[in-house]
Amino acid sequence: MLSPSLYETDFYAWTQEQVTLLRNQQWSQIDLQNLIEEIQSLGKQQRQELRNRQSVLIGHLLKWQYQSGHRSRSWLATLRIQRLDIAELLEDNPSLKPYLEEALRKAYLKGVELAVGETDLPKRTFPVECPYSLVEIMDYDFYPGEPSKLLDESEQ
Repeated sequence: MLSPSLYETDFYAWTQEQVTLLRNQQWSQIDLQNLIEEIQSLGKQQRQELRNRQSVLIGHLLKWQYQSGHRSRSWLATLRIQRLDIAELLEDNPSLKPYLEEALRKAYLKGVELAVGETDLPKRTFPVECPYSLVEIMDYDFYPGEPSKLLDESEQ
């Protein structure tokens, strides 16, 4: 029976060892299989990060639209921060842009669940498909539903 590898027992130490091996061009000693898996996983994490941020943004847009009487500075801040974070993620990873539409479809399902959980509105309240376009979702001036004084106050 093989003893556990450093990859299995101390992931951080394994990463540092791999960096050293790469820097020193010690190709034969690199844990290639695990390194490939980790690099692939990093790409998946970026896609997941995009979907998660879209989910939170969409959930708050739905709350903003369907519970206008409960709007708060916190909701407004969440909308703005998520938009900034998505824009930054796309700036750092421009190859994610073609994935935006697919991510939006997946994120909408979670966004609805967030809105249902935080508003106590029934799921049937919300459209089956996302009512907002990608352009609207990312537009810093787009806030669905009736106008809000919070928007004016935040500009002061």
